[in-house]
Amino acid sequence: MAPLSIPAAVLRLPMLLVLPVFLLLTGPVQHAHAQSGVSGLDAGQCAIVKQHVLQSGAPVDCPQLQIVRFSYVDFEQVPHDNGEIMVMAAVAPQVKALFDELFKRRFPLAQARLMEHYQGNDDASMAENNTSAFNDRPITGGGAVSLHAYGLAIDINPLQNPFVLRDPQGRLNYSPPAGQAYGKRVASRPGSSEQIVELFAQHGFLIWGGDWKKPVDYQHFQVGRKLAERMAKLPVPQARQLFESTLVAYRACRTGHGGKPKARKVCAAADS
Repeated sequence: MAPLSIPAAVLRLPMLLVLPVFLLLTGPVQHAHAQSGVSGLDAGQCAIVKQHVLQSGAPVDCPQLQIVRFSYVDFEQVPHDNGEIMVMAAVAPQVKALFDELFKRRFPLAQARLMEHYQGNDDASMAENNTSAFNDRPITGGGAVSLHAYGLAIDINPLQNPFVLRDPQGRLNYSPPAGQAYGKRVASRPGSSEQIVELFAQHGFLIWGGDWKKPVDYQHFQVGRKLAERMAKLPVPQARQLFESTLVAYRACRTGHGGKPKARKVCAAADS
């Protein structure tokens, strides 16, 4: 880019006047968070989250959450620059790197909108094949709080990667229901989570719901529950340090096993 030419008349102005003129010539200053694609929640965003998806008594609060913004390609390989996902702040840099890699690989996503757009309704989000993360809710079927309530679980392409539960009569139920068409797994099919299990693990999401027996949750990636509980109780810098230490341990374990695919579960179990 050619050097900026400042008119001589401007140079003769007092310094207090030169600075505003210089800023007009050079354009607005970009904030680091905006450039990185990761930002915390301001007061307005926090109010919206608390209105729609963050309840009293949740394991994390607004200061512990960040929004990751990213580009992605859809199933027609058309690029989009409006991807958004909310996660625990401690893992946001790794999540940004993860989605940047998905974009680089041209791994398709149908869409990625924050759960506030669905009032925290997981069924509504899945029905629109929405990739998402933070949502203060219990696990499907009730009981313990979901890892989504920590911002430490990510659901990818729910249609292509459905949640599958066998009922007492032996029938398979799919969420979303249209996901039944993808019940028979084809790893090479566009958008299938089987293609990115190791990528998620390399960025700290060591647990894949596709490894579970009952239910099976092909869309779901998360950290270990004990790790999530520890991270939620720490200030963001310390929680990030703890999370990064699990990455170092997992990667070292994978290297120690020669990168063999069968060792993934062993290394993930050891670190979670």
